[in-house]
Amino acid sequence: MSAAREHFGSRIGFILAAAGSAVGIGNLVSFPVAATKSGGGAFLLVYALFVFFICLPVMMAELALGRRTDKDPVGAYRQLSGGSRLWRIPGWFALITPFMIAVFYMVVTVWVLGYLVEIFKGNLTSLTTEAYFGEFINSKTVFVYLIALMLIINGVLSLGVRDGIERAAKTLMPMLFVMLVALVVFVLTRENAIIGVKYYLIPDFAKLSGEVVSKAMAQAFFSLSLGMGIMITYGSYMKKRDSIPGSAKAVALTDTLVAFTAGLLILPSIFHFNPQIDTATLSDSSAGMIFLFLPKIFLSLQDSIGYFGASIFAAAFFFLVFVAALTSLVSIIEVPIATLRDERGMSRKKAIYAVAAVQFVLAVCCAMSFGMADWLTQFITLAGSDKSFFDLVEILFYDTILPLNGLLVCIFVIYKWKRANFDKELQEGDKGFAGSLSQKYVNFSLGTFIPAILLLVFINTVMLKFFNTSLFNLI
Repeated sequence: MSAAREHFGSRIGFILAAAGSAVGIGNLVSFPVAATKSGGGAFLLVYALFVFFICLPVMMAELALGRRTDKDPVGAYRQLSGGSRLWRIPGWFALITPFMIAVFYMVVTVWVLGYLVEIFKGNLTSLTTEAYFGEFINSKTVFVYLIALMLIINGVLSLGVRDGIERAAKTLMPMLFVMLVALVVFVLTRENAIIGVKYYLIPDFAKLSGEVVSKAMAQAFFSLSLGMGIMITYGSYMKKRDSIPGSAKAVALTDTLVAFTAGLLILPSIFHFNPQIDTATLSDSSAGMIFLFLPKIFLSLQDSIGYFGASIFAAAFFFLVFVAALTSLVSIIEVPIATLRDERGMSRKKAIYAVAAVQFVLAVCCAMSFGMADWLTQFITLAGSDKSFFDLVEILFYDTILPLNGLLVCIFVIYKWKRANFDKELQEGDKGFAGSLSQKYVNFSLGTFIPAILLLVFINTVMLKFFNTSLFNLI
């Protein structure tokens, strides 16, 4: 017998919790750089179109699955498919994916926490060297931070949906927004900041290509936490009186605004540091930007605000990233916990202990795959190059399976659960949705071109990650 279902206490609580899952490290760092390198305002336009015309219908589908069944992804697929064994597979994909994504995401968050502590200790100068990063990620201190991080996350999760996840979101998300805006206001007053704003916002349609468009699609899909089972799980915590279309739009808008605003922080900071910089040389990797490049930018602020002021700015940024990562991890890890509670009837605490124990072992393996253990550092060969255990987890579960999960959601909702049932759930709590243009678009798009686009993204990702070629090279 499954445990009693919990629900969010308010609509704003759900929106902030869902936005917390969507707003992560990628929003604050990799998105602004990707936009700048791929056409600036042109990339932003394409990204926004994908968010609201492709990703939003998929989010509504996931939320509807969860709320209709009051279950985790495994239970939702099982119940609405009539117990079909074939349709249990997407449910298990939607469970395993967030479980494994949390493993490598925890390691990166541990690095952020470690850098934050070092800044507070007055060691900003040390963080600007590549040698320090290599030494830090291979130090035993990483495991201390990992334990501390897991205690924080599981402490929030142990309090439940309303007192833990929702309360944390209501506290941390407004804090994140206020700090982000405050940092943007400050950095825009710096010398040469306007150059970064121009690079970020002025459209350059010449840089748009099939590969860039695909990248914008992937960035939008990943950014909104789709394909991870999170929205199905959070949908099961929604009340019937709450509007799924309205809530989904609010989450998408919040996530997009945070990503856009982050660009007004990162790019002006970069051009204040070096107004002659070639943006093509900027790293596509969030880790590369955060740990190898941005500390140098923050240190350069000491010329205008002193070393202490530069350290305060750096600490504020790393705390911002840590909060974004923390809210994402809470949401991601809630998925396997909800599954154990629903499918195995475990108490919340027992489910937390079970998930934490396995994830800790796997996270340790990921943390040791940067030189501590040779067999983990050179774990497998893919596309002609050696990949670590960390790389493999990221490639399989973050890069590859997410678009596949989204594809399966579309097919299941429209062709197995059926449009009529989907429409009925969307109209619950939003009677005005019935017969609207939005309803017609969502139904049409989920059954036609959205699955086709996700299939192309999935195929291109497999070709790129496993065979070192691109679908666009064959066109």
